[in-house]
Amino acid sequence: MTASPSDAVHQQRLDQLAAFLRESEQILADWDVYSDEHTDLDGWPHDPHAYGLRASRRDADAWRAFNRVRSHAKELLSTAAGQIRRLPARAIQPRWTWQLAALDVALDQLNAVQRTWLDDRDSLPAAARPGTEAYDDARAERDAEAWHYLYEWSNHGQVLLDINTTAQHTPPRATPRAPAPAPAASSATSPTPRRQR
Repeated sequence: MTASPSDAVHQQRLDQLAAFLRESEQILADWDVYSDEHTDLDGWPHDPHAYGLRASRRDADAWRAFNRVRSHAKELLSTAAGQIRRLPARAIQPRWTWQLAALDVALDQLNAVQRTWLDDRDSLPAAARPGTEAYDDARAERDAEAWHYLYEWSNHGQVLLDINTTAQHTPPRATPRAPAPAPAASSATSPTPRRQR
């Protein structure tokens, strides 16, 4: 049996999500190593400027990694919600609903951050191009504002893969059958009331 094009597209999107999750895990691991090596015991950076630049790189890397998912993230959330509705209750993890809600809120915030960035970019002077301070500073601000929401996706995005796997390996919820209609009474078998005199 071959998968329908929509199944193939959905699987491709899940593969892109899985790539983002792997990449974001590496971004976070690299950041943790850098942060541990470049801060004192109280967590203060030895060189705040260099630390800030490295944090900006982390934010930009996370944004680029998520960009492959962002355009179809709403569809991934919608599909997962539909899959949950079709699963039997015994197959559903209690955390899934709130994780989907957290991802949805984070996506809305990421889209708002992107809209603000596009407005800010459009208001920059004509000479502001990638590589100029004005452009790069505005983009770095977008990436920094997006960091928390990107972290939410890296932290909870696995739920979309888990729901899909469960949906693929679990028979759907049984739908209750409608009761069979009662047989219609025929005139031959129904008693006719007699009139009394």
